[in-house]
Amino acid sequence: MSVITLIIGESGTGKSTSIRTLNNEETFIINVLDKPLPFKGYKASYKPKVNYSTTDKASQILLQIKYINEKMPHIKNVIIDDSQYIMANEFMRRARERGFEKFTEIAQNFWNIVIEAQACRDDLYFFFLSHNELDNSGKYKCKTIGKMLDDKITIEGMFTVVLHAFMEDGTYKFLTQNNGSYIAKSPMGMFKDNVIDNDLLQVKKQMVEYYGEESSNEIA
Repeated sequence: MSVITLIIGESGTGKSTSIRTLNNEETFIINVLDKPLPFKGYKASYKPKVNYSTTDKASQILLQIKYINEKMPHIKNVIIDDSQYIMANEFMRRARERGFEKFTEIAQNFWNIVIEAQACRDDLYFFFLSHNELDNSGKYKCKTIGKMLDDKITIEGMFTVVLHAFMEDGTYKFLTQNNGSYIAKSPMGMFKDNVIDNDLLQVKKQMVEYYGEESSNEIA
């Protein structure tokens, strides 16, 4: 079973920027919107058909995950960037459809991706990056396409680790535990502090140490 992590936050709070510290030779990025990544040199580090793909179709993402799991043993980290657009773009393509079945299908498609990722080999770490939104109770949660989908699944509930990206004194940070306004969670003792640096390599290192696994090349 792989380790799956959800990283949520407003646009511009450093979610995609946190990828920069990972070893590109062990990392595969699925860029849902095919937007430029916000760190210098990413085009040289992440190349199509090598460690980078672009699609917002759930069926294609499932196939990509299966291929990475079975055919790319050197890949240890998988990033699904702007993952909420898997749901949003499907909803927009199906906006003229009547009835409520499409909401159930959209929810199931996203659920299938998370479950497929979780079922991958033990040495794979998945990071789902997503925008946040303010719910009716005044808390910031993972952005979806609204109540019709939220009634089907709670995105955060599918993940053991949820990090919330934010800015503090002009610096990108991650929140590791719920503070009453921003939804975040992690196993007790995984991270020493409630606020940590925006650095996926260090996040991965803490996870590897917590679960007692052997270090990968990028952490050694």
